[in-house]
Amino acid sequence: MTDGGAPVTQRAAHSPVLRHTARAGLLGYALIHLLVAWLALQLAWGPGRSRTGGRSTDSAGALDVLAESPFGDALLWVLAVALAGLCAWQAVEVLRHHREVPAPGPRRRRALVQVVKTVGTAVLYGFLAVSAGRAALGLRAGRAQEQQTVRGVLSWPGGQLLVVAVALVVVGIGVYHVRKGWRSDFLGEIDLSSVSPALCALTARLGQVGFVLKGVALVLVGSVVGWAAATFDPASATGLDGALRAVATGPFGPWVLTVVATGLATFSVYLLARARHPVG
Repeated sequence: MTDGGAPVTQRAAHSPVLRHTARAGLLGYALIHLLVAWLALQLAWGPGRSRTGGRSTDSAGALDVLAESPFGDALLWVLAVALAGLCAWQAVEVLRHHREVPAPGPRRRRALVQVVKTVGTAVLYGFLAVSAGRAALGLRAGRAQEQQTVRGVLSWPGGQLLVVAVALVVVGIGVYHVRKGWRSDFLGEIDLSSVSPALCALTARLGQVGFVLKGVALVLVGSVVGWAAATFDPASATGLDGALRAVATGPFGPWVLTVVATGLATFSVYLLARARHPVG
């Protein structure tokens, strides 16, 4: 982008409408985590470990819960708009901070890594926004559709390697979350200067737990999907829902699911803090 485009991205990044919409998107993302945590607890401790009412224990299941609530369609459309705004904000951040490629060296590598992370996050928010819009229209995805998708990809030439590669990326993201939580790197994304020291410490600890346990959940998902690809078993490759259901059948399944649910719930604390106390 030319220098003449810099003021445009600067104005967009500081646009009150975009920033408030992005903060609403963070609140919506936190709500999704809380709902998935609740579904995981239902799967763990419900009668017959199937008390989720046929819902998938993932973001699709969370959207189903919202769809079945009073004013469900309206809530889903609000969520879709908010998440779309969050996606746009992430895209603007890429254009604002990475208009030029640094010279070869460590600085360029760091910049490229940051671009990949930001773009990946924007894609995730965009996917969730589209999913919320589809749910509002009654076009919901279930486990059968996920299995059909994986089965179709595995049937492609090189599809097995592609799914394994995606699984490894998910595992890598999980490891990154664990590292980020363990080192408290996420604190640079929240301005806690206006809160009490006790609340600041509590937010930091809950954020650490949330990042580490969500990272563990992502490693679990990547492992299950990768194993399904390696053994050519599409039935077991259903993302977070399939991973949690596989865990639920184990002897310590309910306790493991409780740990995962705790991680997802505490991760929402970080999202709420970031929405309430953004940096900049």
